[in-house]
Amino acid sequence: MNRIATLQTPPDPAAPPSRSSSTSPAHPADVPLAIDDLTVAYHRKPVLWDIDLDIPEGKLVGIVGPNGAGKSTLIKACLDLVPKASGRVLVYGKPYRRQRALVGYVPQRESVDWDFPVNALDVVAMGTYGQLGWFKPVGRKQKDAAREALDRVGIAHLADRQISQLSGGQQQRVFLARALAQDAALYFMDEPFAAVDAATERAIVTLLHELKQQGKTCLVVHHDLATVSQYFDWLVLLNMRVVEAGPTERVFTSENLKATYGGRLSLLEEAGQALSQAGR
Repeated sequence: MNRIATLQTPPDPAAPPSRSSSTSPAHPADVPLAIDDLTVAYHRKPVLWDIDLDIPEGKLVGIVGPNGAGKSTLIKACLDLVPKASGRVLVYGKPYRRQRALVGYVPQRESVDWDFPVNALDVVAMGTYGQLGWFKPVGRKQKDAAREALDRVGIAHLADRQISQLSGGQQQRVFLARALAQDAALYFMDEPFAAVDAATERAIVTLLHELKQQGKTCLVVHHDLATVSQYFDWLVLLNMRVVEAGPTERVFTSENLKATYGGRLSLLEEAGQALSQAGR
């Protein structure tokens, strides 16, 4: 893991200012995720700068921005997977380390060692460790919960298959099932739609809406601007700082996208097409 060094210079002053989704300084226990003054850097180079963000409960939240904008780093900083230079992250009013049981995480598929000798059911059952404790064996109840989670993502028949033998879409579904087995209140998903087939993408969207109906909150790193309006009801536009955050119909505008992507023509053409489809 990269170690963090003392920051000496701020980011480009021309960069858009960070905007919080809430002007209230209080972070009550019913706020799923509250981020204050978060800065993360690798080798003195800022990756995230002065992030202030409150995420409301029961929303499907898309995190959108160009490559290198810090989207995955934002999730990892919230989960204490990378060190912070400054700032505070609270999950339902408390630090993440005290709220692990309330949080589910779907990492990028490329970051996982798929050659590890374990089957799909065992991977999903790992999602119950937070409830069991690390030194207690997984019992029948946890195995049943894992099988149910695999069934919810449509691959119960692959429970005994080694994960290295699964397709990319099936592997992604396994990690979604593991997050489901945690029965979390807040979910972080890092590019769950990346390099999956159409059937898996539909299954993920269905699952996200099921979680929302249950009152869960989902933060999803996403790249496809054409589907933003279809998939998410709340949006965070990120480019090292928060450009804008709020309801998708308010935030997903041509002006905000230009501020986020910095005039990159190919991406802005894609954004224009997405906005036309959304009727804005």
